[in-house]
Amino acid sequence: MLLAEGNQSVGATFTLLGFSEYPDFQVPLLLVFLTIYTVTVVGNLGMIMIIRVSPRLHTPMYFFLSHLSFVDFCYSTTVTPKLLENLVVEDRSISFVGCIMQFFLACVCAVAETFMLAVMAYDRFVAVCNPLLYTVVMSQKLCALLVAGPYIWGIASSLTLTCFLLTLSFCGSNIINNFVCEHSVIVSVSCSDPYISQMLCFVIAIFNEVSSLVIIFTTYIFIFVTVIKMSSAGGRQKAFSTCASHLTAITIFHGTILFLYCVPNSQNSWLIVKIGSLFYTVVIPMLNPLIYSLRNKDVKESVKNHESYVK
Repeated sequence: MLLAEGNQSVGATFTLLGFSEYPDFQVPLLLVFLTIYTVTVVGNLGMIMIIRVSPRLHTPMYFFLSHLSFVDFCYSTTVTPKLLENLVVEDRSISFVGCIMQFFLACVCAVAETFMLAVMAYDRFVAVCNPLLYTVVMSQKLCALLVAGPYIWGIASSLTLTCFLLTLSFCGSNIINNFVCEHSVIVSVSCSDPYISQMLCFVIAIFNEVSSLVIIFTTYIFIFVTVIKMSSAGGRQKAFSTCASHLTAITIFHGTILFLYCVPNSQNSWLIVKIGSLFYTVVIPMLNPLIYSLRNKDVKESVKNHESYVK
């Protein structure tokens, strides 16, 4: 661990302000976030279970969806319990190690989800544009590699950023004006020059966002062209319906991230940043299983068949 000479960062503590500036709303917020977290856990773990027990869902598309649900579950579990705790107790402190670990795990999940959505876009591209070769192209080996990629790159990106955070010194008041240990708020309380760490984070974030969106846009351009060329209206409707849930998830996830990039750097923007961070760390992991279950006939029928079997 690289630390500045004389730096006592390992023993430092941070204070997550969260939503403490609204004392009258602590209980309502607790109930809302507890409900969201419960739905997130049940929804994502339920999705994984349904996909595993239902033979009709043993396809590449649902294989990727099960991993998206796993990432969402881990993402929410990394952030939400501490958020709930800080709404109950007055001591909103978190240790340096705890803060760094929360950032590391949240970063892994965020990057993994970014590229998991891109992998799912490629899967839809093969299914729509090359339906006869789908089972051949999307082999078990390729699916395993496509799933491993987002996890490996997520760990590599997060480990790199974490190592550079460990080179920073923290002294004096370490008050974080957020509910989660994000990179920007951690470097904001550092008493050493965070320029290299900030630039590295910026470069990695831009690379991840641009590369994943290029993959998604490219695949959906080919999908759109292929669908338009279809002579059957029923075929076009079926092709669009298979992509609708994925497009909805992509729009919400990347729309939130791009919105946060556009927030001006000012004191008045902290509330907007917190709400945006809340949306993609707490709310989106809850929405994804709902989007895929409510808009997907195969999932709904598998749930009904499983319920009938249990009865």
